[in-house]
Amino acid sequence: MLRLSFVTGTEPGKWLRRYEAGTSHGLAASGSDDPLAELAAGEADLALARLPDDRVGSGHHVVRLYDESPGVAVPKNSVYAEVGEAVRRDDLEGEIVNFTYTPGMTAEKAEQLRGALQVVAANVGVAYAPRPLLKVLSKKQVVPLELLDAEAAPTTIALVWDKSADSEAIQDFVGVAKGRTLNSSRVARPAGKEAGKKRRRKRR
Repeated sequence: MLRLSFVTGTEPGKWLRRYEAGTSHGLAASGSDDPLAELAAGEADLALARLPDDRVGSGHHVVRLYDESPGVAVPKNSVYAEVGEAVRRDDLEGEIVNFTYTPGMTAEKAEQLRGALQVVAANVGVAYAPRPLLKVLSKKQVVPLELLDAEAAPTTIALVWDKSADSEAIQDFVGVAKGRTLNSSRVARPAGKEAGKKRRRKRR
């Protein structure tokens, strides 16, 4: 049974479905504000995490999957939301900043962001964070916009696991996330399907 913890702001549903349909390992997946903490505590075998993070080091395997665009949450009734276009930090000069994302998104920081978004929803200020994260956490009174800012902290979604705990189940999930098909040698087929193929070969 592969235990996967995926960070808030990611939606790995299609990978989970493909993995369960294409392998016989079994899967227990759950969302988390801090999947790296669960990985370190032995509560997960594999983390879908947001990088960079100082807790990821030489003892980990890391497979980067995609980059996230920076974002800013603005009040629904603001002029920025009405226009609905990407903004620059200069455009927001003078706005109260309720939260600014920094690398290493712990559960505590996630709660701070949720609190900041409540303030934004009350039509006060803005909050800076990766746009996919803002999309998941924002409520009806908040609009997440793309932030055009070269100085914004870049973020990447990656699979992270301990080198000492590498396994076929983990490698198969990596294969699914990287887009390899079930015909790939790195993705195990369910035992029943393999057995059926062998039986068909014997009949010929």
